Amino acid sequence: MRSKLGRNVIGLGMVSLFTDVSTEMIYPLLPIFLAGVLGANASFIGAIEGAAETTASLLKLLSGWWSDKIKSRKPFVVVGYLIASIVRPFTAATHSATQVLAIRLTDRVGKGLRTSPRDALLADSAPANARGLAYGFHAAADNTGAVLGPLIAFLLLKLSGVGTLDSSRRLSAHDEHAIRNVFWLSAIPAAIAMLVLIIVVRDVRRKDAETKHAETPAQGGKLSGRFWMYLTVVLLFTLGNSTDAFLLLRANQLGVPVALAPILWAVLNFVKAATGTYGGQLSDRIGRKPLIVGGWLLYAAVYFAFAWAGAPWQAWALFAVYGIFYGMTEGTEKALVADIVPTFRRGAAFGWYNLAIGLGALPASLIFGWIWDRSGSASAFAFGASLALIAALLMAFVAPSARLSEAK
Repeated sequence: MRSKLGRNVIGLGMVSLFTDVSTEMIYPLLPIFLAGVLGANASFIGAIEGAAETTASLLKLLSGWWSDKIKSRKPFVVVGYLIASIVRPFTAATHSATQVLAIRLTDRVGKGLRTSPRDALLADSAPANARGLAYGFHAAADNTGAVLGPLIAFLLLKLSGVGTLDSSRRLSAHDEHAIRNVFWLSAIPAAIAMLVLIIVVRDVRRKDAETKHAETPAQGGKLSGRFWMYLTVVLLFTLGNSTDAFLLLRANQLGVPVALAPILWAVLNFVKAATGTYGGQLSDRIGRKPLIVGGWLLYAAVYFAFAWAGAPWQAWALFAVYGIFYGMTEGTEKALVADIVPTFRRGAAFGWYNLAIGLGALPASLIFGWIWDRSGSASAFAFGASLALIAALLMAFVAPSARLSEAK
């Protein structure tokens, strides 16, 4: 498998692993920090996450197109990771939800600059018959970091004497201090990721014969109709796919202690990491569409189950099953993008793909939070599940599929 992946795919996987250690030391604690320390409600938490992802997605379009135009991906990847690595630990210094919003927006600016060029660089670096494997491996490495990050956070909190907490009440000064220390320590794995990126990963410059003049981002219509059809269905699914922060809040409702939130998050990401490489490799063999449709149907089933769950053990089980959805779709969706667009448009194509997800993220999280605040969590999860079902049906009967022989 290593020979199929190559230096760049493995290197980018390690960069994502350490970056996610840093990110996930913070993320599972952030909803609790916002609610229990800064006093934010569900709607504002949804607004923070939705606005952050939308900001990132707008930049993903520009950076992807620009990397096509200058025929170089790595500069965008380096600058993007650097911005996020510097600003993220300063979440520890915030004293209002609006400050957290500002840091999350800046963090996502970095993500916006790096993601589409990085996804295109992965496609540039992997052979066509192992494209699903490459994206699956990258997703698995990313999710391995997402396992380690919450475990490290949990260990640090335990060493600091943080026990069972209730996010509906303000956290004690001791617990608040311990959480802020975890946020500061997230700078260490972020620095390791930057070293790996600079030393190991190499740019892949395309020959002039392979490259046409890049259109402006607004001229995305030069991409095929098959691509736009696929993107439309992805956008519909995203409208029902709100921030996973709501899953953590729902788990707390079901009786999972706040102190165990990092462990619950680690369970989710362990399953994602364990299934990601296999899911991508399976899509190389049987096709992308069956994996995506099956994954979206599983998502709908999990969300319906979250709507009606009533015990802590059900939250643990559903988080584990939810991880399989990611393993089936996370790398496969991106591999399908690379399959159905030509090499010289990959940066722009990934930019549009990521933009669609980001444009859906803000209304998805706002609508989900609004439904939660007014009608309860069960109604919100039922709404998300219903949209996922519709999107899965459209993917099965309308959206295009691609065989490796068709990939350009």
